[in-house]
Amino acid sequence: MLSTSQLAIAAGLDLENVQQAPINYTAIAMFMFFVLATLGITWYSGKKSTTAQGFYTAGGNITGMQNGIAIAGDFMSAASFLGIVGLVFVNGFDGLIYSIGFLVGWPIVLFLIAEKFRNLGKYTFADIIAYRLESKKVRTISAISALCVITFYLIAQMVGAGGLIQVLFGLPYDTAVIIVGILMICYVTFGGMHATTWVQIIKACLLLAGASFMAIMILYLSGFDLAYYFGRAIENHAKGDAIMSPGTFLPDPISAISLGLALMFGTAGLPHVLMRFFTVKNAKEARKSVFYATGLIGYFYILTFVIGFGAIAFLLGNPEFLDANGNFNVMPNMEAIALSKVLGGNLLYGFMSAVAFATILAVVAGLAISGASAISHDLFVNVCKDGVCDAKLEMRVTKGATIALGVLAIILGILFKGQNVAFTVGLAFAIAASVNFPIILMCIYWKNLTTNGVLYGGLIGLVSVMVLVLLSPSVWVDVLGFESAIFPYKHPAIFSMPLCFFAIYIISKLDSSNRAKIDKKGFNAQDFRAQSGIGISDAIAH
Repeated sequence: MLSTSQLAIAAGLDLENVQQAPINYTAIAMFMFFVLATLGITWYSGKKSTTAQGFYTAGGNITGMQNGIAIAGDFMSAASFLGIVGLVFVNGFDGLIYSIGFLVGWPIVLFLIAEKFRNLGKYTFADIIAYRLESKKVRTISAISALCVITFYLIAQMVGAGGLIQVLFGLPYDTAVIIVGILMICYVTFGGMHATTWVQIIKACLLLAGASFMAIMILYLSGFDLAYYFGRAIENHAKGDAIMSPGTFLPDPISAISLGLALMFGTAGLPHVLMRFFTVKNAKEARKSVFYATGLIGYFYILTFVIGFGAIAFLLGNPEFLDANGNFNVMPNMEAIALSKVLGGNLLYGFMSAVAFATILAVVAGLAISGASAISHDLFVNVCKDGVCDAKLEMRVTKGATIALGVLAIILGILFKGQNVAFTVGLAFAIAASVNFPIILMCIYWKNLTTNGVLYGGLIGLVSVMVLVLLSPSVWVDVLGFESAIFPYKHPAIFSMPLCFFAIYIISKLDSSNRAKIDKKGFNAQDFRAQSGIGISDAIAH
């Protein structure tokens, strides 16, 4: 039974005993070209990132289409590409649960959040919460939650980068992690959101182009006959006809529902994705962003479905991928990369290898800028400095926070070497669904929400999801080595998310403080701004 290790890219690999593939000079050349090109973009973008608004949101001058492609690029990580193809390769149809969960989250973002988010916010999602609530308290819990999501996401990406490069490029694991960390620091520190946006756009276009070519070649080799294509996959796979039916991946309905909740509502609470709504001019462009992102992400997941079954049809039984004992010898999660060699030789193999690594660079850059903004804008400026801070000092703190996050990411990536950090991806989405999403949704739509409700309800949600994951099989058994888990499910969102909603509701209802009365009175002004967008220009200017 597979777990979220498929989404931790190469995190589930035994990196101590991984066998080196021959060095792929085509992949290295393409990777170096991508790095040099994006560093050039970073140098150019540095001129546009001298102010806080330019650094955090690219000055709000990104168009809806550009932002939609960048959001898609942010979301179409190596975990999505390699991991979901790997899930389909092992489980068939049931491996698409992640694709469906991720995709269904976007209509929630479109209809419930995007427009109001843009009208209310400035730089981070904590700006929305602090609009009518006590700034220091709600920014503190929002920033802590955001940093937890970002940290766990970074661990998976950094360990994945190390594993991927160790397998494909022949570089030592620690060296690969350090390279990713240094490049991330360069992209964000010198280019800000403008550079990060264009890196994500380029990466998204390259990944979509490569995946599209692979899907077309798979269908071409099948004579565009789907019966032959699926029939060959069924014939090759050990599970036979079962790969065309659900029920082979998750063991029980509670696990399936819990994972689905985390993926759907966690998408609407990821701070590095939500931050992208502040890079466009107005709510109309924010809606366009989600529209384009949803279309591109949906198309991408169709491609992963085709590529996953194509890997079953053209890799299994292929003598090139069998060891001396006749066993399939492609590393887990590397099925898409191996298939690219069958479909397009070393050129496509090198291209997809480089693009897979480039996706990690783009995602960690987005994570870093979101984490830096939480530290500098939310914690330093608005909590420590009471919202009054010299712009130059704020930029120094922001860039210092970026460097610190880069160093932390490198250290964590090296420390988690060889460990199964599968739970980090699921935990990132579970925290986003269990803390960020309830707070954002209730802040926008419920007039009786209070500061204490957000602070203590958010803490209850955060502590509960962390404790349940700690006691789950993913950590208690797989990491800590105990025989059986105290909490039997790997995905806690079905318990922690309702608990957070309930805690926020009860605490807000029981709150009779003077601050609570102010919080409730401020809802009408907030709702008017959220619906109309009137006043947003003045807020951003200040």
